Amino acid sequence: MLSLQIIVVAIVLIGLSGFPALLFSNKTRTGQLFTTSLLTTGSISGLFGIGLFYKIGKTASFSHSWALPIGMFSVELDSISSIFLIMVFLIPMFGSLYGLGYWKQTEHPENGRKLGIFYGLLAGAMAFVVIARDGVLFLIVWEIMALAAFFAASIDDENPEVRQAGWVYLIATHIGTLFLIALFALWYQITGSFALVSVKTVSSTGAAALFLLALIGFGFKAGIMPLHVWLPGAHANAPSHVSAVMSGVMLKMGIYGIIRMTSLLPVTESWWGGTVLLVGALSGIAGIAYAIAQHDIKKILAYSSIENIGIICLGIGLGLLGRSYHRTDWIMLGFGGAMIHVLNHSFFKSLLFFNAGSIIHATHTRQIDKMGGLSKIMPVSMVLFIIGSVAISALPPLNGFISEWLIYLGLFRTIFNESGNSFSVAALGTVALAMIGPLAIACFVRLIGAVFLGNKKSSSTVHTVKTPQSMNIPMIVLASICVFIGIYPVPVVSVIEDGVNILSGNLTTMQTVSQLISFSWISIIGIALIVLFGIVMILFRLKKKFANNKMYGTWDCGYACPTSRMQYTGSSFGDSIVKLFSFIIWPVERRPEIAGNFPKKSGFKSIISDTVLDKIIMPVFRFAGKYLPMVRFFQKGLTHSYVLYILAVIIILLILG
Repeated sequence: MLSLQIIVVAIVLIGLSGFPALLFSNKTRTGQLFTTSLLTTGSISGLFGIGLFYKIGKTASFSHSWALPIGMFSVELDSISSIFLIMVFLIPMFGSLYGLGYWKQTEHPENGRKLGIFYGLLAGAMAFVVIARDGVLFLIVWEIMALAAFFAASIDDENPEVRQAGWVYLIATHIGTLFLIALFALWYQITGSFALVSVKTVSSTGAAALFLLALIGFGFKAGIMPLHVWLPGAHANAPSHVSAVMSGVMLKMGIYGIIRMTSLLPVTESWWGGTVLLVGALSGIAGIAYAIAQHDIKKILAYSSIENIGIICLGIGLGLLGRSYHRTDWIMLGFGGAMIHVLNHSFFKSLLFFNAGSIIHATHTRQIDKMGGLSKIMPVSMVLFIIGSVAISALPPLNGFISEWLIYLGLFRTIFNESGNSFSVAALGTVALAMIGPLAIACFVRLIGAVFLGNKKSSSTVHTVKTPQSMNIPMIVLASICVFIGIYPVPVVSVIEDGVNILSGNLTTMQTVSQLISFSWISIIGIALIVLFGIVMILFRLKKKFANNKMYGTWDCGYACPTSRMQYTGSSFGDSIVKLFSFIIWPVERRPEIAGNFPKKSGFKSIISDTVLDKIIMPVFRFAGKYLPMVRFFQKGLTHSYVLYILAVIIILLILG
């Protein structure tokens, strides 16, 4: 109980951390420093509470009635909640420290305090979401989280692009909330209570309806395709430390909702797992394909988040299949890989968004085709970005490899197994995961090459950059975590195993991940790779120092005076992959028109729009905006007209009845 009390106090401290800044001038940093101190204190207190929970090893809960006519104040801390609380307490804390250099109060007096208020509310609400055990309480804190994210992401609301992205997010998140209201209303009808406790018996139809409502409602927040429409714009236009929290943590609230609701239901139908596997495969492949096609560095990372949500869904789908077939190895590898990837993604994606913020802070542009040559002036950022890129590409010896490897092993076990229980969709998941890996590598090789290598392509690229330590330190810590988990994953695996046991549906004879796979060889290979890389770098430095180097011009394709315009751009590097996935991406190319002996100056432009948002949803909204006003004549302001409408509706309902 003490651990839960500490965590509740920590959540309150984090949620209210931005309000004391209102007592200070908006032209000084005092209020921002006070906000960061409060949020950091709350986060450290929360992490202490989680440590105490693991030491005691006992679920803590508290319930009390309140003034509302429905529901009650009910919170609980268990092994699933603790996993999500780790990243909720860590990432916003790092983001707040990062914001001291990235979004200085003295440089943003008009909105700095407002950002601090909603940033703290967002972090506190997310923490409350994962401990809420009542449907009404859950919806209240869920709505606080949604609104806080809206105001934090659209803080620069003088920009029309920011306003549009904010409104798209607000509409999408509330459509998802409507499904959640339906979910908890049906939950109340089936169970007779809003209490989120396990249901032993429920009809297959009722369970299926609850599952689908949860998948859609929480899928909007998680950003699974095709419910992702809000994600790229919101992530790209938000301040980078807000983008890191939204991508690294807030998306996982949708994943948490799916995991929590399925853990409360008896899973007997195999199509549940198959559906989540298909959704994961679509999100993973389409997400990384869209990422390769983007020119905006933050949109690349945003679509990459959709890809990683797809990977997590592949693991969840495998775990649900394991529950329906009573296969404990599928459960442990599927849910275990998904839960580890939830943590891993929060670390390396936050690192990449922080790094992107440093790059944008230096170059004043988000377009990668206008960057280049930053390795010479931002070497620390380049090293940290490479670490994040290797991790997100699931390459050893970093943490992304661990979680994807577990999911791989589980998917292969569904194809080759002795019991004869298999599921054909799992083969699709294996193929999808095999495609996602190389595409992710291509995406981040392209990104590193376009941003850090070659010569600068635009005057917007600065000559000298000094990134503040408040921005560098969080990135260095996150990079260190990625390396540590990649080399020694045992602590993380032990943390998630208790949570996976809850997700197993109380099956007996549960295996552990350590029994299914040995991690000692991963540590040995990881250390060996790091040592080998260190030796190669030392030899390279020695050769560079003592060799008699001569200066040669860059290979210029026969041109006497090569310029930066002759370099490959990020767009040209990814063009072949974009064409390969043109049936999903639908690229639009504007080619130059060359006519006559002395043609006019022209250029080539490739436009990549979101297929779902720009080709389907926005045309529908434009159509509605054009024709729906035509029915306004029904609203005449006359009472007898409205009485007539009511009578007509009653007659229609009686006829239908």
